[in-house]
Amino acid sequence: MKKLLICNTIINIQQFIIMGNSKGFLEIHRQEAGYRPINDRIHDFGEVEQTLNAKDRKLQASRCMDCGVPFCHWACPLGNKPPEWNDALHQGEWEKAYHLLSVTNPFPEFTGRVCPALCEKACILNLIAHEPTTNREDECAIIEAAFREGFVTVRHPKRNGKRVAVIGAGPAGLAAAHDLNLMGYAVTVFEKNEAAGGLLRFGIPNFKLNKAVIDRRLRLLEEEGITFRYGESVVCDEVFSKQYDAVVVATGTPTARDLTIPGRELKGVYFALDLLAQQNRVLAGAEYSKDERVTAKGKDVLVIGGGDTGSDCIGTAHRQECKSVTQIEIMPKPVEGPDDPKNPWPNYPRTLKTTSSHEEGCTRRWNINTLEFIGENGHLTGVKVQEIDWKPNPEGGRPLMVPQGEPEIIKAELALLAMGFLKPEHPQYAENVFVCGDAANGASLVVRAMASGKQTAAKIDKYLSEK
Repeated sequence: MKKLLICNTIINIQQFIIMGNSKGFLEIHRQEAGYRPINDRIHDFGEVEQTLNAKDRKLQASRCMDCGVPFCHWACPLGNKPPEWNDALHQGEWEKAYHLLSVTNPFPEFTGRVCPALCEKACILNLIAHEPTTNREDECAIIEAAFREGFVTVRHPKRNGKRVAVIGAGPAGLAAAHDLNLMGYAVTVFEKNEAAGGLLRFGIPNFKLNKAVIDRRLRLLEEEGITFRYGESVVCDEVFSKQYDAVVVATGTPTARDLTIPGRELKGVYFALDLLAQQNRVLAGAEYSKDERVTAKGKDVLVIGGGDTGSDCIGTAHRQECKSVTQIEIMPKPVEGPDDPKNPWPNYPRTLKTTSSHEEGCTRRWNINTLEFIGENGHLTGVKVQEIDWKPNPEGGRPLMVPQGEPEIIKAELALLAMGFLKPEHPQYAENVFVCGDAANGASLVVRAMASGKQTAAKIDKYLSEK
């Protein structure tokens, strides 16, 4: 009997150590699904990213090693464990892969489309060969197969008699609501807009995240018992907080960073979300008058801000049939190449990012400061800018901006401000109120917002259990 137990232990250890194809990373190169052809995709708002067939997807999953220290676990804010579900995927066990993935990630269909894949930057194969495992695409393939094959089922948790309100239905609020609901709490989500999703719905274009993907998840959450109340802008005061055992404030970062320079009042100068949110609503069936419509059609477009939101504006401008599009950034151009000498591992490499929108055509410039919006008859005609450089501050702190050369004017009938969002300030809430996501930490990634929502759900459960 003792020998049998020893043998079984050895077998179990071997199964734990040897995962998938131990030589997969040596025999198979990284293969991404890629994008639809440019001339095809710029004429619609369909998702630009393609998918691999099941055979190639399993081959990609086989490249994931059982590392001595899987840094992907550490890098992922959700604590996803790619080696486990990649191994199941490689073996063709799609349902097992789905269940392993769902342990840590409530919404893989979101992160599988819009996450910058921090896990891939930390992947051992990225550090040694710059060919990380295709974790993001793999998790998207797993969840889509799960919905298609019926692995995703409705769960009906046993209720504990306590009520929780969630204010804000963005990724943080949805993640908190998801976990609290499964813990047995009666969850009501209040959303000021006409539909749930937050920036997933109103900020990220359909060509990156089809809104049917969000609606599919929302139907499941509703079937599992979560109540959604739309068009209600809730103030979390003392009266409201007393109506629930706990309240989650997940209102995001609603205030965009503005550019208060001469000419800001001209028609044609908008925040990025004025364009992005309106276009998403138009695709959902909303109608706007000619004066209300924010459109790039036939215009020279200037995007001010070099981040992902600016990139989304570029892709949207092309699909609205702009004349040209230029993107400027006040910071220096990131280093080109896979490595960033100034931010070596384990820091995230701040390297030049070229998105699918950039590939569609865009003039990109760095170290450009915006001085003035210029117009005629109240309408924008151009933007005065100037090249700058950054010098070390002798007193320490933020580097000093130094003008270079003479100002110039960039022709533009539409200028979009994509310079990020201001971290909100909150009043002193009651002890049963918890703030999470961007509302607590400032603008960040969808995956970080989801992780914050899950952490907040755990805090509430602990708080109410002890109380």
